[in-house]
Amino acid sequence: MGKRKNRDNDNTKTRHWVRIASVLIIYDILAAAAAYFAALMLRFDCRYSLIPKEYLSGYINSIVPYVLCCVIVFWALHLYKSIWRFASFTELQRVAAATVLTGAGYYAVQSTLLGRMPVSYWVIGILLQFILTLGVRFAYRFILLLRSSMKSSAEKGPKVMLVGAGEAGQMILRDIRHAKEVNEQVCCFIDDNPNKWGRYIDGVPVYGGRDSILEAAKKFEIDKIYVTLPSASPADRREILNICSATDCQVMNLPGMFQLYTGEVTVNRMKPIRIEDLLGRETIKTDMKEVYEYITGKTVLVTGVGSIGSELARQVAAHTPKRLILFDIYENNAYEIQQELKKSCPELELITIIGSVRDSRKIFDVFERYRPDIVYHAAAHKHVPLMEDSPCEAIKNNAIGTYKTAFAAMCHGCSRFVLISTDKAVNPTNIMGAL
Repeated sequence: MGKRKNRDNDNTKTRHWVRIASVLIIYDILAAAAAYFAALMLRFDCRYSLIPKEYLSGYINSIVPYVLCCVIVFWALHLYKSIWRFASFTELQRVAAATVLTGAGYYAVQSTLLGRMPVSYWVIGILLQFILTLGVRFAYRFILLLRSSMKSSAEKGPKVMLVGAGEAGQMILRDIRHAKEVNEQVCCFIDDNPNKWGRYIDGVPVYGGRDSILEAAKKFEIDKIYVTLPSASPADRREILNICSATDCQVMNLPGMFQLYTGEVTVNRMKPIRIEDLLGRETIKTDMKEVYEYITGKTVLVTGVGSIGSELARQVAAHTPKRLILFDIYENNAYEIQQELKKSCPELELITIIGSVRDSRKIFDVFERYRPDIVYHAAAHKHVPLMEDSPCEAIKNNAIGTYKTAFAAMCHGCSRFVLISTDKAVNPTNIMGAL
């Protein structure tokens, strides 16, 4: 039953396509005949009685073979197989080529075999046939665009500003207008090229340069700003994004030239702005290769495996240490990261110890037994407001605990001790900074 139903659907679609092609064939026959008859009438002031008999007989004797040839040529150029709701410049070229080709052939045969016709007959006939043939095909696309425009205006979706009136901006505009899943209205363009100011792109005004962003956002009541500047320098991009961030609008950014080169400039490719986009400098990328190489083959101790310590443990475990020791007073944190690392790094020698860095005997025992080469000391109270209410606990854990761990590392020949997560303010203004 399913296969039969699919076949029925395919037959229905085929019949629909055949019906459209049949209607177009009939229309093209009538359009071609009407175009050249209108050309003959225009040549003689639209008075049928003034048309000489030789011209009239020449038209009557030649028009039937001509329109049949038109259908053959149009079919060969796929003018009956195009999907006209997506008609573009390619279809325009094909219609023009078909009209000129058939008109030239008509002129050659008529002049050679049946007698000459007025020059205006050919010029006006070809022109009228082109207009009639093209008009009916693009009328469908025009009606769809008009209906889509009226629908989007009625629905009143979010108002959008496009920063960048170049190729990428125009592609985003077309995508917003044509995509069914996007209900947005493009209200204006912003571009630094003064030659574009006050002019329109597909009906959308270019309001001004980057200095006009705040003014335009207020004037048009903008909800979203799309920054479509794939070729802009990092400095220009940062300045524009900073201006856009001063508005209450949602700001989206087109990442770079790759999307433009690959033709992937769509609304879905727009990304929210990141902190890195707003930096007053290039992002600094730390070369961790030397650090990771130093870890390889070493015994590493991580104290305090909360949010920071657990991430340190993950990074260390991923770079083949000889042994990784997790040390924390809170068993839930230690258990969670232990189970995670056992799954992700089953070959790792992982030791989990519950204890406090305040306990000198415990911390000395750990160093005596395992002799760690590297210590990442992340065990510390980190919530400033709480520690200001309990300064003694902050001192016992962050100051005295750090001292005992560092002293144990020194006594047992630890080659590197890295202090993590304590406030190291130059001019401390609270108890955490004072530690």
